[in-house]
Amino acid sequence: MTKNTETLSGAEAVQAGFSHSKTIEITMAALFIALTYVATAFINVRIPFLAANGGLIHLGNIPLFVAAALYGKRTGALAGAFGMGLFDLTSGWVSWAPFTFVICGLIGFAFAVVAGKKAGKGRLVLAVFVAALIKVVGYYIAEIFLYGSLVAPVTSIPGNLVQIFVAGVIAVPVILVLQKVLHN
Repeated sequence: MTKNTETLSGAEAVQAGFSHSKTIEITMAALFIALTYVATAFINVRIPFLAANGGLIHLGNIPLFVAAALYGKRTGALAGAFGMGLFDLTSGWVSWAPFTFVICGLIGFAFAVVAGKKAGKGRLVLAVFVAALIKVVGYYIAEIFLYGSLVAPVTSIPGNLVQIFVAGVIAVPVILVLQKVLHN
């Protein structure tokens, strides 16, 4: 019979495969998935003339960038993939969900790789540009699959760029402040 994990001492928990850092990692991933979903779902503007099927400008990339910069590749990828993917599944953009899952997961992963832990302003800005490139190319390809056109996806590019760069303008200073607070 095994002990209930609630009654394990710290040493027993580590031996059983549990660790304080793993708990924090899981908690932060869940928190940033939720924050990304909420910022995407509730802080957005639908723009009917933007893109072939209308467009959506949202601030979900802000918590995604913060998660990636502060907690790394895995947390960034999970926040992007699940936070924004769940938004697509729950808000009428269901056909976009598989593409969003991959694209936004990749954005979170790449942002963390480029920025690195304790990144300075320059690396964070570079990470925003990499995120913009992934978003534009990823959704361009997704729209080719969804609409069967090489031309229609071009109309989405401005909205995708606005979405990423607005998030970057907000997220970069927030990340720099949080790095100082969390690492001191």
